Formats: sequence, C-alpha cells, structure tokens
Amino acid sequence: MMRLLIFVGAIVLGIVAFNLVAFTVDETEQAVVQEFGRIMRVIREPGIYFKTPFVQNVVKLEDRLLSYDIRPQPIIASDKKRLIIDNYALWRIVDPKRFVETMGGDITRAQQRLDDVVYSNLRDIFGKQTLTDIIQRSGYLDEVIRLTQQQVQEFGIEVTDIRIKRADLPEENEQAVYSRMISEREQIATGIRAQGDEEAQRIRAEAGRERDIIVAEARKRSEELRGEGDAQAAEIYAKAYNRDAQFYRFWRTLDSYRKSFNAQDTLVLSTDSDYLKYFENMLQRK
Repeated sequence: MMRLLIFVGAIVLGIVAFNLVAFTVDETEQAVVQEFGRIMRVIREPGIYFKTPFVQNVVKLEDRLLSYDIRPQPIIASDKKRLIIDNYALWRIVDPKRFVETMGGDITRAQQRLDDVVYSNLRDIFGKQTLTDIIQRSGYLDEVIRLTQQQVQEFGIEVTDIRIKRADLPEENEQAVYSRMISEREQIATGIRAQGDEEAQRIRAEAGRERDIIVAEARKRSEELRGEGDAQAAEIYAKAYNRDAQFYRFWRTLDSYRKSFNAQDTLVLSTDSDYLKYFENMLQRK
C-alpha cells in the first residue's frame, strides 16, 4: 500500500514539475512568454515548449478568426435622418507581441476598443451620405474597413470584414422614408410605362405602314390580274366574233338582256329600237 502511495505521489509531483517547466500550444493558439513583464518569446507553431519556472509566465492567445457583435448605435445621415445600425466585425490577432503590449492580451478589452473605432468610422462616413444612399448602397463599408484597419493595426489586430446585420429606422422616420421610397418607385414605374407606350406606338406605326404596303401591292397585283383577264376575255370575244359575227351579236345581246331585265320588269317596247330587234322577231314568230 505504501509503495502505491509513493508511486501515485511521484506521478503527481512529476505532473506538477512538468507544468512548472513546460507548456503546450495547440493548433488554435499562439503564445507569448513573459519574464517579469518583458516579452521574451512569441510562439506561433503548436507543440510542447519549456520555460523557466517561477520566473516566466505564458500568455495564450487565439489564433483563429474572431467575430464580435458591435452594439447597435444610432447614425445621423447628412439629411438629418437617424438610422440604428446593428453590425459585426471579423478580426484576428496578427501580432501577438504588440497585442500583449497594448491590450495586455485581453480580448474583451480589444473588442471594446474595436467597438469604439468601428462606430466612430461608421458615424463619420455614413454621416456624409443621405439616408436613401445608405439604404440602397453597400460600398461605404469598404471605406469603414480600410479606416478601421489603419487605426487598430497598432494593437496587433487585423480587421478582415465589417458587415451590417440590420439597419432599423426610428419609428418617427419609418413612415416618411417608406412614403418617399414608394413615391420614387412610382415615378420609376411611370417612366417605364411611358417608354412602353412609346414603344407600342412605334410598333403599331411600323405594323400599319407594312400593312399599307402589303395592301397596296395586293391591289396592284389584283389590277394586273384583272387587266390580264380582261385582255384574255377580249381576245376570246374577238376570236368568237371573227368565227361567226351574226351569232356573236345575237349571243351578246341575249347576255345583255339577262343582265338588264328580270321577271318582275315591265317593258315598253318600240319596233324602232335596234337593241330590241330580237324581241320583235320573237313576237313576229308567235
């Protein structure tokens, strides 16, 4: 039993001794070794490292991309309209030595500083734009990121992205902004409808012009065909007349009677009329 207790005690003492002289850094961490407040080493690679016990201490820092929700803040646009911005920032520690020197290795303190810088830049840049421009465009955030990075790089921080999660209007401004947006959209819709009407009129005019051309060509062709038909008919009549002139006159006269009279007509005839001579012949035969 005594041997077991001695063995366990030896293991515990070994672990304590190891922790006094060694430490580990995993894949998600980076470490700064300090000696009486002075930075001696910066460790970026994972593994097992050694230190001087009771003299040196190790500050471990995140090596991953960090996200920080920046508290919603009011922004006043150039047209004196207020907008409540709810945004977040993505950042990482790129210089552990400088981060420990300026922020004491405290991530909470760094986020508070980042909060102040981001809000200051959002207020300055958005304050130069109208509320409509802020709502409709997103390119202003690139300028916010650039300015923020310039101001926080002295802390060993790199800001990779800043995005707006939500932008709310104060209740007193919502209806006015919505009414203005509706009015602008109605103006755009009216312009589009006017363009559509103009295009429709142009298409109708072109269609009408093409129709007139087609009708005119059709009438021209019909006149040509009618003329050809009349010429052929005249030729046929001429041939028939040359073959038997008396019969031809008789047949044409009867055809004229058929077209000129019907059964309900009352005729007053004169024997002196050359046009009605065939009626006279028929009466004589009766």
